[in-house]
Amino acid sequence: MSRSKRNIKVLETIWECPDDLWDNTIQPILLAEDPPKATGRSRIDQRRALDGIIYTGRTGCQWDKLPEQFGDDSSVHRTLQRWVERGVFLRVMAAVIEHCADLGGVDWQWQSADGAMGKARLGGDLVGPNPTDRAKNGTKRSVIVEADGGPLGCVVAGANVHDTKLLRETIEAIVVERPDPDEFEQHLCLDKGYDNPTGRAAVKDAGYVPHIRKIGEEKFDPETAEKKHPARRFVVERTISWLNRWRGILVRYAKKSKNYLAMIQLAYILLWYRRSWRLTVLR
Repeated sequence: MSRSKRNIKVLETIWECPDDLWDNTIQPILLAEDPPKATGRSRIDQRRALDGIIYTGRTGCQWDKLPEQFGDDSSVHRTLQRWVERGVFLRVMAAVIEHCADLGGVDWQWQSADGAMGKARLGGDLVGPNPTDRAKNGTKRSVIVEADGGPLGCVVAGANVHDTKLLRETIEAIVVERPDPDEFEQHLCLDKGYDNPTGRAAVKDAGYVPHIRKIGEEKFDPETAEKKHPARRFVVERTISWLNRWRGILVRYAKKSKNYLAMIQLAYILLWYRRSWRLTVLR
């Protein structure tokens, strides 16, 4: 790698929508899915609204505490809900993944999935008693990622829903078209929580080669066992850890599960943007 590339700083934490992401991806999608009305009261600035949504996701602040620089808090919240209803975040997420795929930054060969529980402070739909938090209101995120931890899809459920019951829905939630399993072999790595008929059926029906740790199986001991494949399941746990840096995701304050899911998708979008930035700048 050249000296100029070695000296490039790591992309800093994103608190505002980057110019190229807005100009090349988000704004064109908004013009198609949420165009301005010809008559009536003018809407608030959409880019400022998006920055306000990012701010609430990262900090977990209440909407009425949103700094004035992002505009009226009620208007920003209405903008979020309108974009959710029109599938804007889903469209943008698919677009950034496809862009990374064009750059060679999506590895479908090895995938992994897992679930993570969190608090749901204000209740709402798709909330259930958290078995690890004295049965308080909780929510679960079931995530599937590609080989390097890039998130491909997510579903939300109550904290008391077992991971294996969400696996089929999580696979179906992948926002871009998967390669044909008959033409391109794909592996799916799962922990022992999926070692049951429901989990194995979901993997088989989706055309994956299963790698599920069996219940009761001893951990790998490098001195006594021969490992066939390198560790690959940790990437989904790393992605979940990245998502937990968003306070608005770690602790669910949104009563509507679709708004909470949209915040997760927004975090995914910025994760994929960081990868596309690395692939472009460091190429």
